[in-house]
Amino acid sequence: MGKRSFGPEVRNLLRKLLLGYYLYFDRFGVLNSDGRRLLAEALRYLVYEHPELKSLARRVRKDPTLENVSRLARAVLGDEVEELVRLGIYGPYSYNLPSSHRSSHPP
Repeated sequence: MGKRSFGPEVRNLLRKLLLGYYLYFDRFGVLNSDGRRLLAEALRYLVYEHPELKSLARRVRKDPTLENVSRLARAVLGDEVEELVRLGIYGPYSYNLPSSHRSSHPP
């Protein structure tokens, strides 16, 4: 089976969900009502374009956790998903302190 192509609406809505982690997911990693609305819109486009993915769409709609949304997004966006989740949760900046700085100061 060849690589599927997905419309820009589905891709952009899934990116928006993953990048807006704190807007669309609750503290338990489950979509809130705004996130569910975005997901429903993305799934409408997805199932219209690719009816063979209806069972995956149904599973994600039933249990909209970050893991399941990421699984769906991986089918659409590919390897880009891990970076989007990282950016959505941690933001664009990361701070890595060398371990010598942490251990050199007395408690």
